[in-house]
Amino acid sequence: MDKVNSISRLASRMVILFVLLLAIPQNAYGQAPQDPYLAFAEQMPAPDGGLKAVYNNIKYPAIAKQAGIQGKVFVLAYINETGGVDDVKVLKGIGGGCDEAAIEGIKKTKFTPGKSKGQNVKVKLSLSIKFKL
Repeated sequence: MDKVNSISRLASRMVILFVLLLAIPQNAYGQAPQDPYLAFAEQMPAPDGGLKAVYNNIKYPAIAKQAGIQGKVFVLAYINETGGVDDVKVLKGIGGGCDEAAIEGIKKTKFTPGKSKGQNVKVKLSLSIKFKL
């Protein structure tokens, strides 16, 4: 009976592995596409005017104030070669409209672009936005 169970577990693991491999996007050569945004650069992007500029673009949501929601929203901002924000994804939110307020505030902010080898590059930048009453 133990042999049957171990073979069954092995078969189910192989099926899961096969499904995961099929889920990975691939190009015409069977390779996964590379992310055009770097995880780090020699000079990381920074908000023009510092984090204060980001906070100036954020309005504390009324619903969050009424509900007493406080905390940090962790986001991943995709900064392009010109310092513009292409996209923002919430990694960990707190709800009450704070996640959306953080996204909008970051999208309104201009950044100095990241640099590698003297060239402007696209970079993923993680930020935490603190909401405190």
